[in-house]
Order: sequence, then C-alpha cells, then structure tokens
Amino acid sequence: MQSLMQSQQSRKLRAILKDPLLVITLLLSIFFVIIAIVLPLAAMVRESVSEAGLPLFQRYLSDSVYQTILLNTLVMGTVVGVVGTAVGFLFAFVQVRLRVPFKRLIHLIALVPVISPPFAVATAVIVLFGRSGTISRGVFGVRYDIYGLDGLTLVMSLSFFTVAYLNLRGMMEALDPALDEAATNLGANKWRIFRTVTLPMLLPGVASSFLLLFVEAIADLGNPLVLGGNYEVLATRIYVTIIGLYETTGAAVLSIILLVPSLTVFMIQRYWIGRIRVVSVTGKPSGTPQTIDHPLVRWGLYAVVLVVCALIVLIYGTIITGAFVQVPGVRWDFTLDHFDFVINGIGSQAMRDTSALSALATPIAGLIGMIIAYLVVRKEFLGRNLLDFGTMLGIAVPGTIIGIGYILMFNAPLVVGGVTLIPKLTGGQGIFGGALAIILVYIIRSAPAALRTGTAALSQIDPSIEEASFSLGADSARTFRRITLPLIRPAFLAGLIYAFARSMTTISAIVFLTTPQTKIMTQQILNEVENGRYGNAFAYCVILIVIVLVAISVLYFVVGTRTGAERRLEGGL
Repeated sequence: MQSLMQSQQSRKLRAILKDPLLVITLLLSIFFVIIAIVLPLAAMVRESVSEAGLPLFQRYLSDSVYQTILLNTLVMGTVVGVVGTAVGFLFAFVQVRLRVPFKRLIHLIALVPVISPPFAVATAVIVLFGRSGTISRGVFGVRYDIYGLDGLTLVMSLSFFTVAYLNLRGMMEALDPALDEAATNLGANKWRIFRTVTLPMLLPGVASSFLLLFVEAIADLGNPLVLGGNYEVLATRIYVTIIGLYETTGAAVLSIILLVPSLTVFMIQRYWIGRIRVVSVTGKPSGTPQTIDHPLVRWGLYAVVLVVCALIVLIYGTIITGAFVQVPGVRWDFTLDHFDFVINGIGSQAMRDTSALSALATPIAGLIGMIIAYLVVRKEFLGRNLLDFGTMLGIAVPGTIIGIGYILMFNAPLVVGGVTLIPKLTGGQGIFGGALAIILVYIIRSAPAALRTGTAALSQIDPSIEEASFSLGADSARTFRRITLPLIRPAFLAGLIYAFARSMTTISAIVFLTTPQTKIMTQQILNEVENGRYGNAFAYCVILIVIVLVAISVLYFVVGTRTGAERRLEGGL
C-alpha cells in the first residue's frame, strides 16, 4: 500500500516536472510567500527572543497594566465577535427566511461598511453620540462618554458584521428546504425546526463568522486609536511603543503576545472548516425555503434590522454631510473648504499615491490568489497545504505585526553570500520611498481573499474540462489562461474588488511604512482625526469612497464582461 502511494506521488511529481512553466510558477509562488510573509514574521520572532527581548516577556506578562491590556483585547474580541455575528445572522435570516419589503435595499446598506475607510464610523459616532454629540447632547441633553468598550463594540460590530452576513446568507440559501418540510410533516413547529434542524446546520458558519470577527477586532488599530479612550488594547500599545517610544524590540514582544490568540483562533477555524461537514441528504437545494409567518416574529426581527440599517444610514449620512459643513456637530454652515484642503493641499499627493499603489497591487494580488488556488486545488505536490497556509497568514496575522515585521526585515538590504537578494524596502531612502514595501503589504493582505474565492470556484468546476485541454496538447499556463480563468471569472472579479477596497482602506499594516515620499490617505485621515479636524477627515473619507466605487465600476466593466467564446464555453458545461 505504501509503495503504491509512493508510486502515485512520484508519478504526479513527474507530471509537474514535465511542464517547465508550471514548475517556475510553483517556485515563484513559494518564493513570494517566503519573502513577503514568512521572513518578516521570522524577523519579528527573532527580535522578540533576542537577549533584549526575552526579559520583556516576563515583564509584560507579570505587569498588572499589561495583563489588563491583554484582558481588554480578549474581551473586546469576544464581545465584538458575538455581537457582530448576531447582527450578521439576523440580516441573513431576514433576507432568506422572511417575506418583507426592501430586501435589496437592506442588502446594499449591509455592504456599505466594506468600502468605507477605517475609523470613519468611529469619527461619525463621536460626532453623533459623543460628549457633545448632535444626538446625545443636542437631542437628549446627555453628555454620554462613548469612549471605551461600549463605543468600540458599536463601531466594530457595524464595521465587521458584513463578513458574517455574507457568510451566513450563503449557507442559509444552500440549505435544503426538504429538511424543513420533513420536520413539518413529522409535526414539528417552526421554532423547533429552527432549533433542531436549521441552527445545527448553520453552526459551522456561525462559529467561523465569530472567529473571523474575533481576529478582525483584536487586530484592528484605527478604531481603538480614535475611540478607545482609557480602554487600551494590544494593537494600540504596540503602536505607541513604536511611534512614541521607538522600541522595536518591545513592539516585537507585544506582537508575539497578540499573535498567539490570533493564530490560535485561525488554526481553530481552519480545523473547524476542514473537519466539520454538515450536509443535507440530497446535497442540492430543492424547493423554496420555508418562511416565518408569525407576525410578532416576522415584523419584530424586521424592525430590528431596519433600526440597524437606519443607524448605518445615519452614520454614513453624517460622514457625507460633515464633509460639507464648517464644523461637524457644531457649525452646520455649508462649505467646500475641507475638499479644498484635501484636493489642493497635501491630500492630492495622498490620493495619487494611494490610488496608484492600490491599482498596482490589485491585479497582482488577484492573480497570485488565483494561481495559488489553481496549484492547491488542481495539482498534487509536497507542501501544497503549507503553501495554502502560508498565503492565508497574510490575513490571519494582525496588520500591525506585519508592519513591524517589514521594518525589522527590510530596513536594510538582504544580503546572502555577498549578493543583495532584496534591497532595502522601508524608510525614506528605500525604493520609491518605501512604496514597494507598501505594495507588498497590500498584496499579502488581499491575496488570501482571492485564494479562498478561487478555491471555492475551482472546487465547483469539473477537472475533466482542463484534462481535455491537456490531452489536446495545451500546457498548464495555456489551460489556466484560456479555460480555467474564464470559468472562475466571478471569483477573480470578487478577489480584485476586495483587493482594491482593502488596499485603499487599510491602515494598521502600513502605518509604520509610510514616509514623506509616500503618503497614504488613511494615514492622513488618522492625522486629521487625532487633531480634531473632523471635517477634513470626512472629506478624505468621501473622496476615498468615491474612488473605491469608481474602481469597482471599472473592474466590473473590464473583468465582468465576458467574451462570446467564454459564454459558449460556460454554456457547454
């Protein structure tokens, strides 16, 4: 048996070696993961276990202040994970299981947080519900302290619940209605069906959504900086350690402490997704999902969703309105001074740099994600799972940790045997003023999403289509370009959209890499918020959202348009 397996492995290896371009692609993918992800993380680990770093572990873990910070981080991640997942579940349930009006509008409102810049919601919440907020003080006469865990929970849950919503909505739509019908025929009421049939089927998706939101929350930097107040978390302490104290070793040690829960949750999620499979009997949905008709349940859940939608509209309406008034929340006189500051001032360079770097990183991230997905799904080789895991580290590792890793790894040229393999990438004297490092960070933060969408799309395509291409003499590159890529075009488009939106709105991963030569819009927004110039910050946010929407429209036009040959190919499947 063992000899048979070895024979199969050697045969698959020989098949790969027969295609030189495939070998080169595989080696380049491995090289990219090692250089862009593994080495920066290794540099951070090496710094943390250095002679100066090891004593800091005992100091931080035994200090009551740092114990409180760690506890704050875990509590915040847990609360945001629970609340965000609950809101996402509620939105998905209303979309799939209730007959109510304005579903399309609700769906569009739920997608708005995806394209918004970080801490834009936090800034608007301060204007609305802060100590001198338009609603809290102006309407109710209350000086409410929005800073802290309650404010962070509100802002992060609204910012991240879309991930849970999209995940759970897809799972709900894939459930076989025949299961509900069978339970109904056996005499079960709808509450019992939900509790004993629907919820267990959705449990993997609920757990996966919670874990994703937990990692997003503890890794977030922008919102705790703006709205944290005295509620300090590890991400903000790492930021202060680098920016305020210039202690890279201390920041590396804190990063390792933050990395432990992040990677633990990531590994649990991968294990859960990989080991637990809850499937229906038929494997394919048939019929129409049963809807909830009880008036109290139906309209009660719908009312809660409408309240959340109204809150989202209120917050983003404040962002847009605040960009056109003198002082948001104080003076509501119309003005274009904020846009003049952004467009004709330092913001013009930030817009050009951010858009250009995001435009460069987007196609690379999308293509790398699709190529690695193709290699992982379609090819058999040693270390296939490691390649997939290494790529996913780009999103599993908090952005602040990646930024510190790049500072430690690429603040000097990488020289091996007297040969410079990689030039200095960070700092003002680096290539393009550090722009290359920012592009790499954009790529590694976006490629995992393209990898996951590509993997899901490829798993639904019969491999015999590609095998027919091979039998006609086409190599792997030609087959991927002419057959595979057109068939996974929707996944490729989704990967590109995610890559551009995430690149334009990220802050934690590149906050340590910006230089006077390279200015990023999110960094400029943070500067304006920290200085209390909310109008300028809102103007930046509005322009950034417009840029993202225009880019998405262009991507839909360029990538979303199929050729006649591709339509015929899909029609023949």
